[in-house]
Amino acid sequence: MIFNPLYFLMIAPALILAFWAQSRVRSTFTTGDQVPARMSGAQAARYLLDQAGLQHVGIEEVRGTLSDHYDPSHRVLRLSSPVYHNRSASAVGIAAHEAGHALQHATNYLPLVFRSAAVPAAQFGPTASIILLIVGAIMQSGPLILLGIAAFGAFVVFQLINLPVEFDASSRAKRMLDEYQIVDDQGAVAVKRVLNAAAWTYVAATLQAVLTLLYYVLRFTGGSRD
Repeated sequence: MIFNPLYFLMIAPALILAFWAQSRVRSTFTTGDQVPARMSGAQAARYLLDQAGLQHVGIEEVRGTLSDHYDPSHRVLRLSSPVYHNRSASAVGIAAHEAGHALQHATNYLPLVFRSAAVPAAQFGPTASIILLIVGAIMQSGPLILLGIAAFGAFVVFQLINLPVEFDASSRAKRMLDEYQIVDDQGAVAVKRVLNAAAWTYVAATLQAVLTLLYYVLRFTGGSRD
């Protein structure tokens, strides 16, 4: 089997960090949602996009909680209902973060260009790696095992590239909200807490990917093959 107790032991730090980060996101979002802002999330995103000359970028409401994202292929911000409608620091902070991605796209921000090119690795790398590793282990085929490790390595590269993209979008959000005075000092503190908590979720996901890759290397090239 690919997964054994050693795997869960190795990724335990990432799982603990992910649990803490998700809890932190929920708590900071709830607290920040009580801090009023002068615009809703959708209004703030529209204002920031228009100020940047991105009137062509659309904004849509989507279902889910914290399901917000920017879709570069359709050039649209998709905001969850609480973010779309609420006039709170949390809502405008997350909306501004997604607007930050649209600004990155418009200016060909290099890490975002690299991330977009690496999307296939994120979509297919983990599944392809498991298939190759299982088949390689059954057939005792070193080349297939190395291909499986390489496929997951491509996914790790995507995760690493994703970090500066997300950090930069949050920095842009904080700066724009302050520049256009969409939030007051109290709101700025709440926005910072929400976005910083969200950043840790990306760190946790990247750490888990790196530790999983390390496990694969040890398991199939240097460790037991039981």
